[in-house]
Amino acid sequence: MLSTISITIEKHFCGNTLIDIALFTEADKCGMEIPYNQQDETSLIKSCCKDVVDVIEGQDKLNFNSSKDFKLSNNTFAAIFTYSYLNLYEELPNQIIHHKNYRPPNLIFDRQVLDQVFLI
Repeated sequence: MLSTISITIEKHFCGNTLIDIALFTEADKCGMEIPYNQQDETSLIKSCCKDVVDVIEGQDKLNFNSSKDFKLSNNTFAAIFTYSYLNLYEELPNQIIHHKNYRPPNLIFDRQVLDQVFLI
């Protein structure tokens, strides 16, 4: 899945100093670059800023196996089908309930009535 993704990494340098790195978007500028409309061929002023764009191309073609290439004999299919549904309806093991025959002690006196404490 990751081999099909293309990644764009843009870096903005002001002189030799890295100002910003951006993935999938445009890098932030430092504000020191000369606008494009003020630059012409006769201008001696060169901008100290430069942008470097690295593009990592993803894979364009994926190899899918067609259903014609897939061959499964009847014996193999029967074995896989039987194995997958063999234990589907198996009964759960009997569980031992340890407190099944437990009887609580007899109530000698009612503690709530004795202490006159009632939950409302």
